Amino acid sequence: MSKQTTAKYQALFEPVKLPNGIELANRFTLNPLTTNSSSREGFVTDEDLFYAERRSQSAPLQVTTAAYIEDYAQLFEYGPSVRDDRFIYGLSKLAESMQKDGAKAILQLTHAGRFAKIALQDYHVVYGPSRMELKTPVEHTVYPMSQRKIDHVIAQYAAATRRAIQAGFAGVEISNAQRLLPQQFFSPFSNQRDDQYGPQSIENRARFGVEVTAACQKVIEEEGATDFILGFRGTPEETRGSQIGYTVEEFNDYFDRLLDVADLQYYAIASWGHDIYKEKVRAGKYEGQFVNEAVYNHVNGRVPVIATGGINSPDKALEAFQYADMVGLSSVFVTEPDFVTKLEAGREDEIDLGFAVEELDDLKIPHRAFKDLVEFMDFGGSLPQESRDRLRELAEQTPTSYFKEYK
Repeated sequence: MSKQTTAKYQALFEPVKLPNGIELANRFTLNPLTTNSSSREGFVTDEDLFYAERRSQSAPLQVTTAAYIEDYAQLFEYGPSVRDDRFIYGLSKLAESMQKDGAKAILQLTHAGRFAKIALQDYHVVYGPSRMELKTPVEHTVYPMSQRKIDHVIAQYAAATRRAIQAGFAGVEISNAQRLLPQQFFSPFSNQRDDQYGPQSIENRARFGVEVTAACQKVIEEEGATDFILGFRGTPEETRGSQIGYTVEEFNDYFDRLLDVADLQYYAIASWGHDIYKEKVRAGKYEGQFVNEAVYNHVNGRVPVIATGGINSPDKALEAFQYADMVGLSSVFVTEPDFVTKLEAGREDEIDLGFAVEELDDLKIPHRAFKDLVEFMDFGGSLPQESRDRLRELAEQTPTSYFKEYK
């Protein structure tokens, strides 16, 4: 018989309730992570399912990698799609695999906007709030979205929510983080419009995200999905070198506007870099405070706040929990899917983020998983250098997948 959870970490294993009454068994979440295991067309594959099943006990709330809502939204070459009804069947298999042991599976709805590098590669066109001339990954123009295009994208978010419900997911997450399209509209760096979606006021900058969120909420109500989880992921302060795009208090205002139009069930904080949960506010009235502290105090218990970024040990999880209701892990679950179960059983000394080649079959790591991910891991540093180097080598050795697609 295993010993009980070490008293030091007991708080991480207290149940937590979402505003709609759903109770989660502990305070851990599985964060979105790019595995590049879907087909080139965006269909779920066996690799997606094997990876998900192996991690079905990793956390009680689990969020998929970015599922793109239209062709011009695609960020990752082998990411899953939710752009039309053909993808519902495969997504239902993914939801089933993620939820086989009681977890709540959340489909992340994503539009990469001006960063939709696969759309740029395939169609030589990307859209964003404003016209821009960019030089990476190749020199190209970002075309400003017309009102018709804005309406179309909002409708695609709504349709994707309906498909997620039909596929059996427990919820959807609208990502406003890390320079995805809703964040691009909120940022005065990328939004130079002169209409009602422009940067002239917080109301205007928030308008696109508010309309997207309201449209998704309307679908949930129309479908009678009373226990469906509508989640939010956001970057509370935008920084580019020494420049500040928007402040934490502005983004807090934005979140309040979203709560006015939708029953959001959680707020996951996301950004870039090492130990994101330790980042401090760089401008505005909260300057010098921890970003998470400023957000957590503002939200004030209205929804659970999830801390993320660089949380790769039990002690870091406990530290991040100081200004959060839950903690999100991602890279950790690649090589240690049993992180939470070991910690709960008081076996934290057995947690190991490294791995041996002979463990690959048990870990079910997809063949193309590290096509983009190793670069992110290098940036964030969540896994040891040795593990990242080994995964990079394996990715180069096995570039192609022949697994079944679920159409």
